[in-house]
Amino acid sequence: MSEAVSQSALNTLFYDARTHNGWQDRPVSDATLAGIYELVKMGPTSANCSPARFVFIRSEEGKERLRPALSSGNLAKTLSSPVTAIVAWDAEFYERLPELFPHGDARSWFTSSPQLAEETAFRNSSMQAAYLIAACRALGLDTGPMSGFDRALVDKTFFSDTPWRSNLLVNIGYGDASKLYGRLPRLAFNDACQLI
Repeated sequence: MSEAVSQSALNTLFYDARTHNGWQDRPVSDATLAGIYELVKMGPTSANCSPARFVFIRSEEGKERLRPALSSGNLAKTLSSPVTAIVAWDAEFYERLPELFPHGDARSWFTSSPQLAEETAFRNSSMQAAYLIAACRALGLDTGPMSGFDRALVDKTFFSDTPWRSNLLVNIGYGDASKLYGRLPRLAFNDACQLI
């Protein structure tokens, strides 16, 4: 049986963590990005399908390629962040299932139903994006997830001639707390939950 994490860990992961729009001039190393992924990949997905694919953009050239796809409100925060992750999903994720889920012929579940394959890839890559945010926070980084961008243009620019499709963007780095807005309210338990 797992033990509950400390209140300090809960604060780091949830209560004190914020969505950042401003960034310190402090790089994020290759080793740190690899460490983030080592945590992300341990999160559960349906039949261990692991459909998310991550493109970590750090270079000025990469950011300039991304620029035309960004909404105006996301432009400055993205261009100034040390890293912007494109969280994508692999439309052919099922090709890795013989390796990732050797207990049965899971690949056939998806090759026989393109709709199920797309729904599974999108839903599970969204879960993996949440793991990415939690992993960044656990390693002392801050994040700024965004859905305000032109997905078709990102796909054309970065994933042409591949089966990858973009889901969302996540800025990653060491946040500048002086640029935070006040925390917004959250729904109460009784507003968002039912007990049956």
